[in-house]
Amino acid sequence: MPHPEPTDPLTAELVVDLAAAVTPAVSPDGRMVAYSVVAHGGAGGRPSGAVRVAAVDGSAAPRRLTDGTDREFAPKWAPDSAALFFTSDREEEGGAQLRRIRLDGGDGTAETLTRWRGGIADHCPLLDGRTVALLAADEPTAEDERREAERDDAKVWGRHLPPTRLRLLDLESGVVRTVDGLGDRHVVEVTQRPDGGPLAVLSWSTPELGHGAMTAELHAVDPGSGAVHDLGPVGAEAQSPAWWRHDGGWHLAHLAVTPGHVIGGLAVVDTVPPATGPAVEHRNLTAGMPVCPTELVQVADGPPLALFADGLDTALYRLDPETLRFRQLSKAPGLLAGLTASRSGDTVALLASTAYEPKGVHAGPVGGPLVRIGDTAPELRRIRWGVQERLSHRAADGLPLDGLLILPVGRARDDGPFPLVTLVHGGPYSRYADEFALTAVDCGQWLAAAGYAVLLPNPRGGSGHGHEFAATAAGAVGGDEWTDLLGFIDLLVAQGVADPERLGIGGWSHGGFLAAWAIGRTDRFRAAMTGAGISDWGAQAGTGDWGILDAALGGSNGWDGPGPHLHDRNSPLSHAARIRTPTLILHGEQDTNVPLGQAIHFHRALRHFGVEHEFVVYPREGHGLEERAHQLDALRRTRAWFDRLL
Repeated sequence: MPHPEPTDPLTAELVVDLAAAVTPAVSPDGRMVAYSVVAHGGAGGRPSGAVRVAAVDGSAAPRRLTDGTDREFAPKWAPDSAALFFTSDREEEGGAQLRRIRLDGGDGTAETLTRWRGGIADHCPLLDGRTVALLAADEPTAEDERREAERDDAKVWGRHLPPTRLRLLDLESGVVRTVDGLGDRHVVEVTQRPDGGPLAVLSWSTPELGHGAMTAELHAVDPGSGAVHDLGPVGAEAQSPAWWRHDGGWHLAHLAVTPGHVIGGLAVVDTVPPATGPAVEHRNLTAGMPVCPTELVQVADGPPLALFADGLDTALYRLDPETLRFRQLSKAPGLLAGLTASRSGDTVALLASTAYEPKGVHAGPVGGPLVRIGDTAPELRRIRWGVQERLSHRAADGLPLDGLLILPVGRARDDGPFPLVTLVHGGPYSRYADEFALTAVDCGQWLAAAGYAVLLPNPRGGSGHGHEFAATAAGAVGGDEWTDLLGFIDLLVAQGVADPERLGIGGWSHGGFLAAWAIGRTDRFRAAMTGAGISDWGAQAGTGDWGILDAALGGSNGWDGPGPHLHDRNSPLSHAARIRTPTLILHGEQDTNVPLGQAIHFHRALRHFGVEHEFVVYPREGHGLEERAHQLDALRRTRAWFDRLL
């Protein structure tokens, strides 16, 4: 995106109302790509979505298949590339339903295929052309309806979240058949073998996020008989099962945290299902790589494709069946995500973003070049942006680090020093890629438009530099990652970019934790913002969604005896007596990832010690902000806070 002379101001409304492309899907024949465009305008100020389709060569403008008045998402192609399936969430239907729209001469009207009370969670068209795999919880029973009518809403813990089950929809008869062999396990992903054979099914023991993600298992399910073959447990945060053929037999790969670890970099893990030979131990196909896989995609019967976070960039790899190692095909600056491939694997589509280009659908041959499909936010081309620079730096122990610097709009380095706001990413297993990011949370350019320099650092514990780099966060949050942040700030002060008397810090989720941690370690910051941040790791491990993983980050559990506990040493609350920095606290009222109690506890500590602060709770919101009014408020309130204090 070019840097035009400024013609339009960057407003909070423009930031919040940006339309964005999501979930691209290339057709099996490699000729078309479908995707959803998400924008605000839905009920309650929440995003709506519309489905679009275009030729992969960009020869014609994308065609809008749905009007976007409902929440229409997750387009997936029929095996013959002649129709699209997608979910549509209409309030009156009580949950997302499966719809199909034909592109081969139909009247352009989407037909409703399910009337499942409670809605479906996901879908996967099978290669027989007659069946769609559905993921959906059980429909309400007569007893459930009686209890609802009588307002008897007592919840039995452990059964308050119904498991999602695997079901098979016969398109001709409309009959939905449930696969019973998985019992009460919660099904999270399904992928069919490319020859039309069994389904790879990834399940958890429970829908509860932290415990479920730690108890994942793989299964092979015969779509005809419903017979289930258990392939055993897999690693933490397992995802993206992908079949591939090797040495005459079928293998099943997936992503998971590096085997033997709870905290660390993702790895591609491979196993051989029993049908093709004796079960083998899961093999790590990415061991020792200095990059991190982010997505794994099945390609016909050939080796899978994968995206890898590579520092500030993203690379496309293919598994080499001879060496069983991944080989780089191409590398792109910034972010690549949402990878999808044609049946042959010769054509791909994905989302791509660079420093001044928002995420957009790109498609083309697997070796590139890829063509941009459409433009969901042309209004951004009338805005002038702050220059985004790549940063490199060596930590105190010599570890190479990277990050980004956004200069104030219309200013150069020589115009400094500037007030500097450091925005810390979440996770901690996340990263800043050299992409264009502009949301209520990723608000770097929003602050740059107000005259701030913005530091976006990638401290250790994050993605993009291999497993060992990520694993350093285990039990040591606030340690080396904190000194990594300080090193970047000191570098910018020494270079005359940052004014040492006008430093601010902020972040959401793990970034909110580090902002709270920072102001308990130093008085250098004149203002701070913590969004959905952790203040007490012991309480977080006991009450947050991620449970075991949060305990591994914080270092211990509250039930590990009377203490002293490592999680107390690593908690901002333990150092609240030292805090003097005025702090803005933002939190969603219904956040279960980082419960609201984390913010309430931090607020009470700051009040106890007489620290100037403002505590804002957003009703109905979870770990992020969805409602338009809340996003607008967060943007304006954050900038006003730094304006007053910096």
